[in-house]
Amino acid sequence: MLAAGGCSASGTESAHTEPSVIAPGKPGEANRTLSAEDAADQRADDNSPNTADRSYVVMMISHHSQALEMTGLVPERAQSAQVKGIAERISAAQGPEIAAMKGWLATNGKGGEAHHHHGAMPGMATDAQLTELRAAEGKAFDRLFLKLMIAHHQGAVSMATDVKAQGNNIQIEEMADDVIAQQTSEIVRMRGML
Repeated sequence: MLAAGGCSASGTESAHTEPSVIAPGKPGEANRTLSAEDAADQRADDNSPNTADRSYVVMMISHHSQALEMTGLVPERAQSAQVKGIAERISAAQGPEIAAMKGWLATNGKGGEAHHHHGAMPGMATDAQLTELRAAEGKAFDRLFLKLMIAHHQGAVSMATDVKAQGNNIQIEEMADDVIAQQTSEIVRMRGML
């Protein structure tokens, strides 16, 4: 019985059974077939951050900062223990993420920081919505907080999905994966609280 993926007796690579990756060629050039290992090496060689990576980090720092502003209102205004719990989890995750992104930006931010406006980022609460949230208490606060935070998280997931398609830096891709996984889970949890 032969084992799949075994080496050929001659030691040549003609009996190549490991997965391969199609690497698109430059315009006018043919595609290339690389082993999975060669593709990973090539990606590791070209891990330089691009404009999409830098823009994502700058915008996400601002985006997360607004989430922390919103969760900061919860202890004194929320009624629901569930809302208080999810706000604590959001704060506990996003504070360190901001620190990590600021650290990444200090090392990789050359090339100019992207200019951003709250209106340009999906899911950001407007000044009017934040004013309404600051004025609300009890069940009214809980409902408005959940509504705004669900939209906020959906915006973050959208931004993370975009940078995964347009960015080039593996560290940013990993951060985006974390945002997508964590915030998608929290969206489901918050929808269940409405």
